[in-house]
Amino acid sequence: MHEDQVQVSPQVVGQLVAEQFPQWARLPVRAVQTAATVNSIFLIGQGLAARFPLRAQSPRRAREALLVEAAAARELAKVSPLPTPEPVAIGEPGHGYRLPWSVQTWLPGRDATIEDPAGSITFAEDLAGLLTSLRAADTGGRHFEGQGRGGHLPDHDAWMHTCLHHSEGLLDVTRLRVMWAELRALPEVDADVMSHTDLTPPNMLVTEGRLAGVLDGGGFAPADPALDLVAAWHLLDHAPRERLRELLGCHEVQWKRGRAWAFQQAMGLVWYYAQTNPTMSQWGRRTLRRLLSETD
Repeated sequence: MHEDQVQVSPQVVGQLVAEQFPQWARLPVRAVQTAATVNSIFLIGQGLAARFPLRAQSPRRAREALLVEAAAARELAKVSPLPTPEPVAIGEPGHGYRLPWSVQTWLPGRDATIEDPAGSITFAEDLAGLLTSLRAADTGGRHFEGQGRGGHLPDHDAWMHTCLHHSEGLLDVTRLRVMWAELRALPEVDADVMSHTDLTPPNMLVTEGRLAGVLDGGGFAPADPALDLVAAWHLLDHAPRERLRELLGCHEVQWKRGRAWAFQQAMGLVWYYAQTNPTMSQWGRRTLRRLLSETD
């Protein structure tokens, strides 16, 4: 999926687990097929997941990121009304794999790229409960930092220019360019709240139309409260989406900023993963169709 992608095999993972965590040496290790783009995932036995970073980087930088993710995941687990993986350990490089890696608890189930909750009002209600709990969590005086999603929309102009350029021939770029020009100008009216920051289909577990668990909590941090609203367009059709808005009581600007963050994320999915991760690319297209339908 990435030009700088790092490969790791189940055999290497098994060796690293056995050598560094002998208490798990007898447990089977198998690769887990997911739409993930950041880590390769391996199941250790039935209750643990090993996550190996996919992008080449310095070991020091990777370790720092894993420590930050672990702290955020622990914080999320304390406030989430739904199950979420919790960090267990950090492993060392070895056997040709040059980066540190992590182990966390495993949540069984099917994510929303497999079990689609798009038409479920009940899922929307579960999602509203999750967002309400996260927004109520104490920020500890922290605020959004950096230039990523969840801060200032215009900070993403250069990336959006890149996405629009690469989307020629794939999408209606003329129309999408007009949409971004409108969305990027939305005012910043809300104080930061605690946010999952990546409520996308691969990170949402679904059981019989209900939200059953939330994955990838390593980004839990203060952000624009509209950021977690990306789930409204990534996951829901019109009626459940309106139910979510009703339960959250979102004002007009916050709801539109949620559209902006969903747009920013979806635009990067379609062209970047068109050949290497069709699942990601296709749900990016679906999100854009939902966003465009509201302007028709």
